[in-house]
Amino acid sequence: MGAGGRMSDARNEKDVLRHVPVEKPSFGIGDLKKAIPPHCFKRSLTTSFYYLFRDLGLIYTFYYIATNYITLLPQPYSFVAWPLYWIAQGSILMGLWNIVHDCGHHCFSDYQWLDDTIGFICHSLLLTPYFSFKYSHRTHHANTSSLEKDEVWVPKRKQDTWFYEVLSNPVGNLIMLSFRLLFGFPLYFMFNLHGRIYKGFPSHFNPLGPIFNDRERAQIWLSDAGVLTVVYALYRIGAKEGLKWVFYIYGYPLVAMSAFFIMFTYLHHTHPSIAHYDSSEWDWLRGALSTVDRDYGILNNLFHDVTSAHVVHHLFSSIPHYHTVEATQYIKPILGDYYNYDYTPILKAIWRDTKECLYIEEDPEKKGVYWFRK
Repeated sequence: MGAGGRMSDARNEKDVLRHVPVEKPSFGIGDLKKAIPPHCFKRSLTTSFYYLFRDLGLIYTFYYIATNYITLLPQPYSFVAWPLYWIAQGSILMGLWNIVHDCGHHCFSDYQWLDDTIGFICHSLLLTPYFSFKYSHRTHHANTSSLEKDEVWVPKRKQDTWFYEVLSNPVGNLIMLSFRLLFGFPLYFMFNLHGRIYKGFPSHFNPLGPIFNDRERAQIWLSDAGVLTVVYALYRIGAKEGLKWVFYIYGYPLVAMSAFFIMFTYLHHTHPSIAHYDSSEWDWLRGALSTVDRDYGILNNLFHDVTSAHVVHHLFSSIPHYHTVEATQYIKPILGDYYNYDYTPILKAIWRDTKECLYIEEDPEKKGVYWFRK
């Protein structure tokens, strides 16, 4: 759905950066659930497989075009065609990644074994440790916007960002944004960049690390094995086809996918209008509401609406992606000002939020509540 269809959902431009309410809402999660039709919570194996095979079909189509046509193009046409392929293929890979994200929430099918099997295979193919992310992401949903316990996009307090004066300028903002988009995805999984502070080595590839409990560690080993198997397969393909082939056909689209992932997850949880809470003030409902829906145009469809219906996903993560937009419409009248939607064009928004959201400071009138500052 394009931006035009969303204008009526948004606050006017003057108010889009206004702080959302931080008082405990008069409604509860039960009130919101009652407003959503029961069919929105039902998983459809047929529908889930339709979207899975749609994405796999598109991925193969772009692969076929690249290997049979783009490789034959002379310069300078190939200079244009390759980046277009990387971006297009990366966007479809991102859609597939989001379907597998549904598997981690057990909303792909009624069968946990099937969800985990599909999730493990597909996420491994995208160099993502499936079970590792499944468990850390569960913690994120349980502690969204908690300064002490949230798992990802945990903002820094001013006293912890000694570098903010260096970065608080156009050049610094550009460096920070570029680094985040290019390296944020692998560094998050390898070193927990932008994540919660732990003692020890909090890597998604470390089965013995502090992110996971003892019951989960065996599956973390399995996740590592899945990713290593794909890395080895890429090595063998590279030995046969050449390193350039691997990067052009697989590597650069994966970089594009990674940039998309960082872009929309960052924009979900970073906005001048949303609050974060310390342990004295945090509760689950207000934390879940500290997220932002945005309009990415055609990418909403390609990304399976994780971009445009993220608020409802944090409230009810068991709703399959193909019902989230509908479910959002039913809860918005209840949420009122607690529903946060920003229609700002995405490139403008990520540049604005990179500049405006360097660190957080406590609200002088509301202890335990923190707002983004620059």
